Amino acid sequence: MSLKCQVAKTDVVSVENNLTNEGKFSGSKAQGLVCAYYKCRMRWCPSSSFHLLRCVRLRTCTKRRRNTLPLWSREIWAYIRLLVQSFYFNSFTNSDVVFDSVFEPVFWAVDYVTRWFGTVFVFLVVVLTSSILAIAYLILLPMVFRTYSTAWITWHVCYGHWNLVMIVFNYYKATMTAPGYPPTVKNDHPFVAVCKKCIIPKPARTHHCGICNRCILRMDHHCPWLNNCVGYLNHRYFFNFCLFMTLGCVYCSISGRNLFLDAYNAIERFKHMDVEKPGVPVTGMGVLIGLLPPGQTNYQTAAPPYTFKDKMINKSIIYMWVLTSTVAVALGALTCWHAVLISRGETSIERHLNSREKERMESRGRIYKNPFDYGRLNNWKVFFGVQKRSHWLTRVLLPSGHTPPGDGLTWEAFPVKKDLIPV
Repeated sequence: MSLKCQVAKTDVVSVENNLTNEGKFSGSKAQGLVCAYYKCRMRWCPSSSFHLLRCVRLRTCTKRRRNTLPLWSREIWAYIRLLVQSFYFNSFTNSDVVFDSVFEPVFWAVDYVTRWFGTVFVFLVVVLTSSILAIAYLILLPMVFRTYSTAWITWHVCYGHWNLVMIVFNYYKATMTAPGYPPTVKNDHPFVAVCKKCIIPKPARTHHCGICNRCILRMDHHCPWLNNCVGYLNHRYFFNFCLFMTLGCVYCSISGRNLFLDAYNAIERFKHMDVEKPGVPVTGMGVLIGLLPPGQTNYQTAAPPYTFKDKMINKSIIYMWVLTSTVAVALGALTCWHAVLISRGETSIERHLNSREKERMESRGRIYKNPFDYGRLNNWKVFFGVQKRSHWLTRVLLPSGHTPPGDGLTWEAFPVKKDLIPV
């Protein structure tokens, strides 16, 4: 008998004796179980191969653990895996979440640049507006007093200064007034979500501003030209500034059109005059017949009929008309868009959210209605804080520092069927 058979027989006898001594099985039954067990082991069954692979894997894993990577590299690898898994962390993940995650560095860079260049944008607004005012007071106003009638002088002076006061007042208030922030301490006001950045409750119509790094009540957008967020407390000032700045630019563009054409033609005429040479050489018979005084060889032309002051005045008029016309078109489009949003009772952010919600409800065969739309007229009344008829003059057409109605934390979610104020 070979050595292998002797070992197998010895194993069978030892196992059989153990089962018999424990008293669980009789001798014949124990011998049968042992034989069946070893027959199964001799066959190449899937369970045996599985155990073999498992043993090999355990041995290789123990060898790998001896050569583990440094802690910092494992942390980086774990962070990369976490980022990849964050793309599909739950069933609510969609293309917008993936897009925001991929372009997060770009958004961060834009927010950083906008935050630090806000002061520069405000400085540009002040400088450009001051340059137009300087041209109006130093060049246009004296011209108006010399050429216009008394009625037109009165109109230009009254309207121009009223428009200027409204622009300066509303821009100052929009820049210096805080947009409104939700409370950071515990309170009893209802909220609809918890901000993922601030980790504080967010009331209805509240959104987080990445540039200000705070939650803003009824946030519309962050305006770099104000270096401030447009929200619940300063939205009216922002819209009034855009409206009256547009009206002022349109006023300058229309009233200065003829001046612009005259200045442009004058500049073109000056260019042609500058091309002409200041002197014409005289030769041949001209010297003999005494066309020039003794010792002079060039015929001196007359001095140009304009001065440096005339040239700068015309260039200033062209600059004013081009700047005001451009701003009137660009800012006028922005003002019209915000007027449409106000008529619908929504902000710029809510416009995007409502559009998505409308598409989602339409896919289900339902109709979505903005819960904060009280009707066009009532939306304007709530926006301007008009509570009686006289407020259309004192709070809309004149500078007013009144606060908007409500507290910005709670909102009526049902449209008002009747007018707040009889018209």
